[in-house]
Amino acid sequence: MPVMSGSIVYLAIAACLATLVILMVGVLGFGLGRSTPSMSNKLMRWRIIGQFVAIVLIMFAVLLAQSGG
Repeated sequence: MPVMSGSIVYLAIAACLATLVILMVGVLGFGLGRSTPSMSNKLMRWRIIGQFVAIVLIMFAVLLAQSGG
């Protein structure tokens, strides 16, 4: 695996894990009743941004893998 695509794969994995952490914080906060509506909205926005970044990085890694670079 070339260095560039390897780095992208690791960044994609990190973005997926960050999204998972944001999701779990939101779910746990909601489940425990410790979340305010404004905090829930903030976490939802951050989760959507994290998902977007993760998907873009995954697509870029697939594109690089297909092109051989």
